Amino acid sequence: MSSFSVPTEVDNLPSSPTLSSTLQPVKLTALASRYSRAHSNQIHIDQNTLWPVLIYCRGGLGNYGGVNTSWIEQFVNYGYIVFAPAYRGNEGGEGRDEYGGSDLQDVVSAYQLVHGLPFADPSRISIMGFSRGAINAVHAAATYNIQPHRVHKLVLWSGVADVAQTYMERTDLRRTLKRVLGNSPHRVPEAYTARSPLFKVSELRCPVLIMHGTEDTQVKYSHGTQMYNELKRSGADVTFHAYGGENHHFQGTVQQTAISHMFKWLGTRS
Repeated sequence: MSSFSVPTEVDNLPSSPTLSSTLQPVKLTALASRYSRAHSNQIHIDQNTLWPVLIYCRGGLGNYGGVNTSWIEQFVNYGYIVFAPAYRGNEGGEGRDEYGGSDLQDVVSAYQLVHGLPFADPSRISIMGFSRGAINAVHAAATYNIQPHRVHKLVLWSGVADVAQTYMERTDLRRTLKRVLGNSPHRVPEAYTARSPLFKVSELRCPVLIMHGTEDTQVKYSHGTQMYNELKRSGADVTFHAYGGENHHFQGTVQQTAISHMFKWLGTRS
């Protein structure tokens, strides 16, 4: 395990309306992988290499969910820098996880930070949002949607598209969503609309990959199809990978196949 520090300046990247253009020093940790290096062994490495980046936005809320470190270990073997921001209020961080409220800035900050890394390729910074992470990922992609600082590609894996729909479908989450968002969709519809990727489609400019299991019981398959259809209507470059019979978390070889297909898509010129 090794660590390194990141400079405070972030390469003149334009800031979001609510975020300073400079960041405080951050210490990052590099993890040793337990997984096969079959992919990474094929990568030519030299001191001038600029690496593609994948920002991985975790799912869940608060202590439920969390960054899947085994995914990070697998992702890096495809030759990517992987950055997984922990939303505020989690894993020792200050503030409060608002399920797509002020925590949206944490992913915007991550994009700014990796854009300034001297060994990162600023033209190939992609974002993946898993489950609720789709909210944070779409917001960041909509924030940085103009060249030369546009997000390269966006992946929505089992992603939430409509938060009000989630409220209606997930009776087990209603109490939590009312507490975090202020009330029900009927009482505070603006809070649900503001968080829903479905209503940010017009602001997306990068290619989008949607991956969803047809038997997802946590984020229904219809979230994926609605997002796909809305993106198609807007004229976006969108691809859909449907995984028949899979639930929210894919299992076994299907999971490995999905990861492989995702990185193949990320590496294809668009």
